[in-house]
Amino acid sequence: MELARNLKVESVERLRPSAAATLPANSTVADAVSLMCLKKVGCVLVCQGGFLRGIFSERDLIRRVLAVNAPMSTPLEKVMTPKPVTVTLSDSISTAIHKMLDGGYRHLPVVDENQMALGTLSVKRIIHHLAEHFPTAVFNLPPGPARQPPRAEGA
Repeated sequence: MELARNLKVESVERLRPSAAATLPANSTVADAVSLMCLKKVGCVLVCQGGFLRGIFSERDLIRRVLAVNAPMSTPLEKVMTPKPVTVTLSDSISTAIHKMLDGGYRHLPVVDENQMALGTLSVKRIIHHLAEHFPTAVFNLPPGPARQPPRAEGA
């Protein structure tokens, strides 16, 4: 299949990852939420001197802050996901997809060989890439054999 081959050959760099929204570890949850709203992103990278230390996502906000009634003044280092799974610009798109699937992630930090934060790759970017670059493969996929519409279409 052409699509599978292209995903193994094309690199993450081709997806043009978003610029990293970063905060230091001693920033608060409130700081992170404000930055996420301002930048319209689903996560912030927690960095120290440019080096990636963790990631704080919407999922972390729900599970580690709101679910336990933690104050918005909680430092990110207490509620972030430390040492997150990452990709580099030279990794294949297929590698990024597999890492997202294996871990159930919607965002992956993009780092260089020294673990310096370069950006963020979202599942949304991957979906847009697939739809734009492989429309025939994406839009002409046959429906699954067990899939049925919830109700009859038409009048």
